[in-house]
Amino acid sequence: MTTQQDAAVGRRTTPAETPSAPSPSWAVPAAVGVVLLLWASSFIAIRAVGDTFSPGPLAFGRLVVGTLALGAIGLYYRSPLPRGRGLALVALYGVLWFALYTVVLNAAEHHLDAGTAAMLVNVAPILVAVAAGFLLGEGFPRPLIIGVGVAFAGVALIAVGGVGSHSDGLGVALGLITAVLYAAGVLSQKVALRTVDPVSATWVGCAIGMAVLVPFLPATVDEARDASFGAIAAVVYLGVFPTAIAFTLWAYALSRASAGRTASASLAVPAIAVVMSWVFLGEVPTVLAMVGGVLCITGVLVSRRRVRPQPVAATSPRGQ
Repeated sequence: MTTQQDAAVGRRTTPAETPSAPSPSWAVPAAVGVVLLLWASSFIAIRAVGDTFSPGPLAFGRLVVGTLALGAIGLYYRSPLPRGRGLALVALYGVLWFALYTVVLNAAEHHLDAGTAAMLVNVAPILVAVAAGFLLGEGFPRPLIIGVGVAFAGVALIAVGGVGSHSDGLGVALGLITAVLYAAGVLSQKVALRTVDPVSATWVGCAIGMAVLVPFLPATVDEARDASFGAIAAVVYLGVFPTAIAFTLWAYALSRASAGRTASASLAVPAIAVVMSWVFLGEVPTVLAMVGGVLCITGVLVSRRRVRPQPVAATSPRGQ
């Protein structure tokens, strides 16, 4: 059988049937880095079109574009569709993360500036690290605990320092709800990826989220008629980049690393979002917010350090 035939057959088998090839050491960090940039940019894009699209239609339009883009990726790789328990888990995070999270986040950004919204959402990695330690048996490695603590201190400084005057109590509550939905989505996705291909898991999850939001179709059409070219372009951007590309890379990274370590990396998103909101939206961060951003990035770097195994001392047989 030729190499091309081998590759074609490999794409048609499930992850449980064919072990995945080892990834280069730089592949997962590179994927996570792209995800962080794209997800941070989504807070800016959502904020920018908030006056044109209401939360539900914006989420539905984003997922329509994302589903089409992911469908093209899935067909190219001929990824096997999830079945059984794997499909149920994909459906779960499709509803929690793609559908509900997206709508609630859009609503939150009607009451929060982009940087503060990113800060509140990224309480989720703390929840993921704790839950994965208890529920998924990932434990609590020292670098993860230290890194999460440092990054959380940075998040707290961003919260105290603030990045604008657009925050209110409802926005804070919605931001925290998005964090819970995000954490639940990551945990269910991590379990699903034990048996489901990352590409098809992302594609089917996005499609299910889109199906849940179909009731927003009439409003989406109405609002799109009055939208500018720039606003439509922003929705397409959200669907292709922070959704299709970022979520696929995220699933790839999550399938090759622990949920706690992978989720902890997204603690850098608030710092990136603060800088982006400063540049593109004119929401100038305070000194405390900038210091907090540095702590977030430092915490991520610490949390991703690997624990070196301790050498086992040799013991001589008794009596020698």
